[in-house]
Amino acid sequence: MNDPSLHPSLLQRKIIHFDMDAFYASVEIRDNPELRGKAIVIGGSPQSRGVVCTASYEARKFGVKSAMPCSQAYRLCPQALFIRPDFDRYKAASLAIRKIFARYTDLIEPLSLDEAYLDVTQSDLGIYASKIALRIQAEIIEELGLTGSAGVAPNKLIAKIASDINKPKGL
Repeated sequence: MNDPSLHPSLLQRKIIHFDMDAFYASVEIRDNPELRGKAIVIGGSPQSRGVVCTASYEARKFGVKSAMPCSQAYRLCPQALFIRPDFDRYKAASLAIRKIFARYTDLIEPLSLDEAYLDVTQSDLGIYASKIALRIQAEIIEELGLTGSAGVAPNKLIAKIASDINKPKGL
């Protein structure tokens, strides 16, 4: 490594921000296929002071968003099925996803159960970071029945912004 241009500190960083698509709702749908295609809201009862943890894309079409009061979500989408969160199941799915991430890098920065940054700058796979992201997406779908969106960029901010483009299953 006599060539200074090859010094690891001079490499352009390759950061992947991975964000699972409607994660809690997706786990519920995966585990109960009868929910597929339905508007579902993960959170408290519409009669409670609870908030929406997440909503399926079918509920989001009506304006239902995370952190809004469940009573408001009900007014926007009265046909939605309201499901109480099961954080033990979501945590188990999250740990399985992180094991897939660890196949590609040990530089993983989890932000929550459903998103993380992966630094693949020094990956020895010899492929572009976007190919790594595609492989991870495919493995998560195949092994866990869940989808995620990925943003690939030279820094965390741009990677995070990019992961929101073309959801679900965006790259």
